[in-house]
Amino acid sequence: MTELTAQPKASHFIDGAYVDYASGKPFVSLYPATNQPIAHLHAATDEIVEKAIAAAVRAQKEWALVPQIERGRILIEASKLIRARNDEIARIETLDTGKAIQETLYVDAVSAADNLEYFGQLVATMTNEQIPVNETSFAYTLREPLGVVGAMGAWNYPIQVAAWKSAPALAMGNAIVYKPSEMTPLTALILAECLTEAGLPAGLINIIQGFGDVGAKLTTHPDIAKVSLTGSVPTGTKVMASAAESLKHVTLELGGKSPLIVFDDAHIENAVSGAIMGNFYSTGQVCSNSTRVFVQDAIREKFTDRLVERTKAIKLGDPLDPDVHLGPMVSKAQLDIVTGYIEQGKAEGATLLCGGDTLKLQGFEDGHFIKPAIFDNVTDDMTIAREEIFGPVLSLFSFSDEDEVIARANATPFGLAAGVFTKDLARGHRVVRRLQAGTTYINNFNLTPVGVPFGGYKMSGIGRENAAHALESYSQVKSVFVELGDVEAGY
Repeated sequence: MTELTAQPKASHFIDGAYVDYASGKPFVSLYPATNQPIAHLHAATDEIVEKAIAAAVRAQKEWALVPQIERGRILIEASKLIRARNDEIARIETLDTGKAIQETLYVDAVSAADNLEYFGQLVATMTNEQIPVNETSFAYTLREPLGVVGAMGAWNYPIQVAAWKSAPALAMGNAIVYKPSEMTPLTALILAECLTEAGLPAGLINIIQGFGDVGAKLTTHPDIAKVSLTGSVPTGTKVMASAAESLKHVTLELGGKSPLIVFDDAHIENAVSGAIMGNFYSTGQVCSNSTRVFVQDAIREKFTDRLVERTKAIKLGDPLDPDVHLGPMVSKAQLDIVTGYIEQGKAEGATLLCGGDTLKLQGFEDGHFIKPAIFDNVTDDMTIAREEIFGPVLSLFSFSDEDEVIARANATPFGLAAGVFTKDLARGHRVVRRLQAGTTYINNFNLTPVGVPFGGYKMSGIGRENAAHALESYSQVKSVFVELGDVEAGY
């Protein structure tokens, strides 16, 4: 087999240039399909972290004075550069994550480019308020940047998440120090390259590599004004507690255990497609996945038969093969977590209808492959019904009436996403209003267009990515009171 590589110029991107310190802890990025190294990097030392933050502090002061339309112009140009490099980025993203190339070619870099373009356009339209007070006075508002943002990304959508945080932060006049996941460290560097080539001044985007200890330095550093994390709930609670010591602004996009409700009048083929895309896309490694699928009694058997039939037809294999639907799990550790949940589901009495087997494919014997799994006869108290698995494992539940299923769907500490399939749109709107989730769908699932806010309720997070809501969360409002008349003291 041909040796694959995606070695970057250096581990970090700081103050407009690649840098590396051999004294940093070495680590490798592994291709999940073969478990072979594709890149060798070093974690950021304390000196690297300080250099990155110092560069950001210096650059942000001047960037805040740049007119919004000029900031937006740079982001739009960067989006063009990412689109021009789409195939290259998709290949690296597949090597880094193991996701199928048929996904990364059309989603990952495309989403990042969309984000840069959207916020590049939107920021030029952001205006301030003018507020009448009385005959001789008025007030107006100024929306100003926060300063330096410390951000940390997840491993499932590396360049997308990096852009989701960088684009609104930069558009609003902030600088950013971004730490990708140590498992998928590569494409955030390309985002920094494209932004710099597009004309972004040095120091405004800095990429530092490393593990949890590097991220922890961002959450406690006095020069960081805001922390933004995409990750797990346990990591989110640590980040929030740490940031609270200095009252930093916080955005958290965390995990979920999202419900998908299929009513008996639903278009079955569409609903099956929604369940498949809501569970098995990206080998099930999506935070908003609809891992609890509730199907109304009257169509339960027909829906289940078709779901199993289509799931068995999913093609696993070489993720660089454009005909392959699913690649491997991102790591051996994640594969072990998923197989552990599958065994626990069987032990607690759920029925495994298909999948759940690990695979040793020819030429990819050391890859982390697993067949998509469907469990039936799952009860609400089972572990696989309550805990986030983050793998291709779908649990089926039956329900009789609307009130019952809404109560069961909401009976979780998570609240990231929820979906409804029904031909009765009045019911669809009625139900999503009662579901305790920040991102909801009627007759579709798991789409995240940049113009629609994305985020969760309850333990699934705080704040929103995308849309104008993101711009607002990377800024702060100053009120200015203006008196045009005389001022009289009362004493």
